[in-house]
Amino acid sequence: MPGMSGIEATRKIKKMSPATSVVVLTAYEDDRYILGLLEAGAAGYLLKTSTGNDVVQALKAVSAGESVLNPQVAAKVLARAVRTPAMASVSTEQNLTTREMEVLKLAARGLSNKEIAADLSLRTPTVKSHLVNVFTKMGTSSRTEAVLEALRRGWIGLEDGTQEPEDSEIRLVGLSA
Repeated sequence: MPGMSGIEATRKIKKMSPATSVVVLTAYEDDRYILGLLEAGAAGYLLKTSTGNDVVQALKAVSAGESVLNPQVAAKVLARAVRTPAMASVSTEQNLTTREMEVLKLAARGLSNKEIAADLSLRTPTVKSHLVNVFTKMGTSSRTEAVLEALRRGWIGLEDGTQEPEDSEIRLVGLSA
């Protein structure tokens, strides 16, 4: 991209219009670039090797409030998150309530707000409220960031995020709470 990097562009877009979802389609698989874009607020990260159908499905998922990562990218992000030492010595009890932690773990498994609500016998707006609290307490702005941060802090493990991938992609449920 001439003039600025994808990371800078994503930051500017999210600053100007926080509700706008950014999906990146790139040839770059560099860990720092991937994490930079996700931290800047990208809702999706696809490689140019993705099929047209993959791109269409990703755009539909993101427009429905989900975040989408190419499987190779998801594997890199999770591997890096596991290697990163715990960032905080603060316990989860001091930061997140038990219910917020339950919601975060289900979000890490890729469940939608509606699915989390059904699983925990809550209303969907209540799940959204819990997620907003999680984002605020963790200093994150998306599910992807919250899950990555929880992995970094050791609050959740990879086993908390396990779910069979759908249609050859791994989805983390969306940016909007």
